[in-house]
Amino acid sequence: MRSADNRITAAVRARNAAGQGAFVPFLVIGDPDFETSLVLAKALVQAGADALELGFAFSDPPADGPVIQRADERALAAGITPPRAFDLIEALQKTHAIPVSLLVYYNLVLQFGVDAFYARAAAAGVDAVLVADLPPEHAADAVRAAKRHGVAPVFLASELSPPARLERIAALAEGYVYALARVGVTGEQRAIDPNLAAALERMRAATDLPLLAGFGIGGPAQALAARRAGADGVIVGSAIVRRVADHLDDRPAMIEAVRATAAALADAAHAPIEPKQKSPMPSGAVPC
Repeated sequence: MRSADNRITAAVRARNAAGQGAFVPFLVIGDPDFETSLVLAKALVQAGADALELGFAFSDPPADGPVIQRADERALAAGITPPRAFDLIEALQKTHAIPVSLLVYYNLVLQFGVDAFYARAAAAGVDAVLVADLPPEHAADAVRAAKRHGVAPVFLASELSPPARLERIAALAEGYVYALARVGVTGEQRAIDPNLAAALERMRAATDLPLLAGFGIGGPAQALAARRAGADGVIVGSAIVRRVADHLDDRPAMIEAVRATAAALADAAHAPIEPKQKSPMPSGAVPC
């Protein structure tokens, strides 16, 4: 049964009803340290985030490119653990009632205990969890635990997802579908994959959940392009996490760089998109 009151779904729907897209920025929890990470998360909310995607640091993240891999390394070196990551989310929710989705890898969930992980996530104020290396065909235990505790299970879909995979995602997923703006690992790109629009159309035919595009959205231009391709919103990670890495020796500059980058991306995501215009009919043509 789909959770009608999922806060992420509601936030995206509200933006879409106003002709806008949702903006969901990403940070690795604990990068570069616990306290700074909490301040950065609050800065993202203040910059216009409609929800946050927060990553649990992992030593071998197969879906992530070098920018986020290094963020994971910094967080692990700073002593972050899954229990401490949940503590940060709780601290954030006490001051900012923001929808939160987690990006994790299944080894962390297994080590925590599947049911215990989702129970703790719900208690911390988590709305959704994407287990990046867990395909829907093998997700039964995680999906049961997630739904038992009112947490939306999220899955990745791409232009390569066959109809059977999209049907399975539609049957299991809640909250939203993470639509890959490009096939590969996370990282900033100069252009959106030209196949994204067609991929989103196929996903839209399979599910009525919001489609949030991520992977490769490097700036406002790519955010706008993803919206024009049909995405209901965008998820942006590396472009924001890079600002952390650029200012490791200057905390105030780091916070301002993250805030300013997020604000520009939020403006792009929230910009109304003109409806696609039909091509003009050639002179003398007769409509069929």
